[in-house]
Amino acid sequence: MPQQALSAPTVVPSPSGASRGNGTSTLDREAPVAAPAAPRPTVTLEGIGDVVDAGRRSGYAHLRGLRLPTIGRLAAAARGAADALDRPTLWPSRRGRWQPAPRAARRRATGRLRVTVVALEPNSFVSEPTPRPDRSRGLEVLHLVGGRAHLISSGADGRMRSASELAPGRTRVVGGTGAGRHYLVNTGDEVAVVVRVSA
Repeated sequence: MPQQALSAPTVVPSPSGASRGNGTSTLDREAPVAAPAAPRPTVTLEGIGDVVDAGRRSGYAHLRGLRLPTIGRLAAAARGAADALDRPTLWPSRRGRWQPAPRAARRRATGRLRVTVVALEPNSFVSEPTPRPDRSRGLEVLHLVGGRAHLISSGADGRMRSASELAPGRTRVVGGTGAGRHYLVNTGDEVAVVVRVSA
């Protein structure tokens, strides 16, 4: 009977290759063994700069990290400034415009935080301060000191997107509206005072 060549890598014959006493060969009885797989290339971190340089200072100016304060620090500073402004004698006499808070309120904010305050007559409003062109919009929180006020958010077309009341004792985080604006409106019957802390 002519021998047929085995096509690799189907089965590997045993070293003896001899027939056993019952007339069957070891090829008929043993399970096929797969040929060894080619070794996989090892994964290396070389060339992945974001992984290799994690935690190191970047040589590129546009990739440098900005140390911004947390929302918790801004909220704590706003609560402290509002507590300091609890006396109406410290409220700003100029109404309808943002101005630096009194020193007693600014002392509650540590670091490079800016504390401003506004006093609004009933049925009056004020827009958010215009950000400087040399820096992008940062973090900002508002805290109601006295009176009643609503925060109005408008889109780039001037249409109102949302209106939310500033609750007493609560600090509100102000988010960006893209090309829109934020307005603070006195919706009560008395003077409303709001403190703003930004970074």
